[in-house]
Amino acid sequence: MSSTPNSIDKPNSTWISDWDPENAKFWESEGKFIARRNLIWSIIAEHLGFSIWLIWSIVATKLPQAGFPYSTDQLFQLVALPGLIGSLIRFPYTFAVTTFGGRNWTIISATVLFIPTIALAYFVTQPDTPFWVMLLVAATAGLGGGNFASSMTNISFFYPDRMKGWALGLNAAGGNIGVSSVQLLTPILMGVGLINLYQATPSAGGLYLQNAGLMWLLPLVIAVLGAVFFMNNLTNARASLKDQFAIVRRKHTWIMSYIYIGTFGSFIGYSAAFPLLIKTQFPTVSVAIAFLGPLVGSLSRPLGGLLADKVGGAIVTFWNFIVMLGATVGVMYFIDIKEFGGFLAMFLVLFITTGVGNGSTYRMIPSIFREENLRKAKGSGEAGRALALSVAKIESGAALGFIGAVGACGGYLIPRGFGASIQATGGPHLALAIYLAFYASCLALTWWYYLRRSYSPQSTSLAEARV
Repeated sequence: MSSTPNSIDKPNSTWISDWDPENAKFWESEGKFIARRNLIWSIIAEHLGFSIWLIWSIVATKLPQAGFPYSTDQLFQLVALPGLIGSLIRFPYTFAVTTFGGRNWTIISATVLFIPTIALAYFVTQPDTPFWVMLLVAATAGLGGGNFASSMTNISFFYPDRMKGWALGLNAAGGNIGVSSVQLLTPILMGVGLINLYQATPSAGGLYLQNAGLMWLLPLVIAVLGAVFFMNNLTNARASLKDQFAIVRRKHTWIMSYIYIGTFGSFIGYSAAFPLLIKTQFPTVSVAIAFLGPLVGSLSRPLGGLLADKVGGAIVTFWNFIVMLGATVGVMYFIDIKEFGGFLAMFLVLFITTGVGNGSTYRMIPSIFREENLRKAKGSGEAGRALALSVAKIESGAALGFIGAVGACGGYLIPRGFGASIQATGGPHLALAIYLAFYASCLALTWWYYLRRSYSPQSTSLAEARV
């Protein structure tokens, strides 16, 4: 089934063996071209996954106008549930790449996204749909959340260690910006009957809510075909589930998962909740402006990876959490005085820090597993070192997806927190206070395990390695 490394004039070769991006000659002659092609189509598929995952963040704000009798808390539940499902489904998606191949799984994961788009297009035209049924429909959008885990795991195998921060940051940013795309384009297309081929009449309130699902059908076809013809599987990216599940026993897997809830969990959670938060706290402001948050958060992610490549992921992550603390306090203040300009500015700062933190924390993960395995192999010679690096590559790939899965639970916790806070107290302050305390704990963990040189020889090694 495998073959020798394919050249750039054979883009449709399915499997590639002997992939060695650390070999400078191989990388310059053909490796970087193959990696770039796979990265491009990975970004496209992941972008659509994020778009569909967060589609309910906009659709939910329009349901009352279309005649759906749902309460504010129920609307927040519709926004939050895809986040929970997306988080849970990332676990199997993480291990799917090393079981089925990156190209093969991209084809499958993009194809299943026809389910949430078609289901949404039908049920949003039925205002008498029971809430529990609509919850199930919204839950299927969580399928889009799984793409990130498999995509990041896959791309981590294509690039050399010195470029992982930039490559993973670019891959993630291209996917993350799908949140901004859906929040920018969906309100426009729901207001005009552009897709007349599929629809008859607008929903109640003059809205074409079905367009929110139908608009993604053609892009999904393109993504599937692109994966079929232009992506590859790597034979050296295959591993048994036993080898990959070893990461569950690694302390740093859980520490970084917790920290990643603070960065990516905040990004996806705030992205999901931002439109409804604007609608509830500033009713006269159009939710169409909500796309700016995930846009700046997505664009800042490669910056986080690039900074981490140069000065160290732990340093960037530490200072990033300090800024997050300040921005959260700012959001609380401007909600208090009902000043939208300040609220928006502080939230945009918060989004930027989620993006920078996403890039820096993801850069830390390969470094941590590399240093951990090299430390264990110390004194075993070149053979032991080579084996340690091979194990580190498998474990870091699995860890990227696993940590991304845990981090994604913020996509559920943050919208649910806002909904529960508003229902219980009439405002979002209680939820924001909890998030503030959580960021403080993330700051402490980052310093304790990855910057404090006196902790142990292990942590000293990690700090010196610029994790």
